[in-house]
Order: sequence, then C-alpha cells, then structure tokens
Amino acid sequence: QVQLVESGGGLVQAGGSLRLSCAASGRTSSTYPMGWFRQAPGKEREFVATSWSSSGTQYADSVKGRFTISRDNAKNTVYLQMNSLKPEDTAIYYCAYRGSSGYSTVARGYDYWGQGTQVTVSS
Repeated sequence: QVQLVESGGGLVQAGGSLRLSCAASGRTSSTYPMGWFRQAPGKEREFVATSWSSSGTQYADSVKGRFTISRDNAKNTVYLQMNSLKPEDTAIYYCAYRGSSGYSTVARGYDYWGQGTQVTVSS
C-alpha cells in the first residue's frame, strides 16, 4: 500500500506562484512515476506532469514553461512548482503514484492517489 499526502494549495492572484508537495509513504520505488493531475468543477481529471527515475519528466502542453515537477527521492516527495498562474489553472490538484515502470499521462495509469489540494487563481 502507498499513502500520498498533498500540501501547498491556496489562493493566489493571476501571475503568482505556488508550490505543491506530495509526500509518499509505504512501498514505493524511486524509479516508478509520481505525477500530478487536476480537476476543475464540471470537468474530467486531466494530466499535469509526471516524473520518473532520476530525471524523466513529462508535462501537459497547457503548463509547459510555467510548471516544474521535481522529486526528492530521499524524502519520498514530489513537488510541483507553479509559476505564472492563470485563472484557468484553478482546480483541485491530485498527486498520483504508478506502481510499475513506464510513465503514463492518463489517470487510469496510476494506482494510488492523494486526497487533493485546492488551487484557486483569481483574476
């Protein structure tokens, strides 16, 4: 079993920054992907970014150049640095862990999920 706990959400003005953290516990591997998804009201959960092994990363086109995913394997923690935030980034952000190798950009590719943290960007 793997437990994921997110933190760092909040309210920020457009153009501002936030950093989300996700601490994992249980049977995890530093080589398996950990990622971020988000879900806005009335919309499906969508991929944001994922990180695997020592340096593998993948981003959604909508956040490239603005968001950065990073991972501290010693702390079993993944981060999402979000800069130049826009109102359309408003959503609940979820951390996810995939219990196998090979990265995925779809929600069904991940086996464990955190409870989510709200990010609200005001215009």
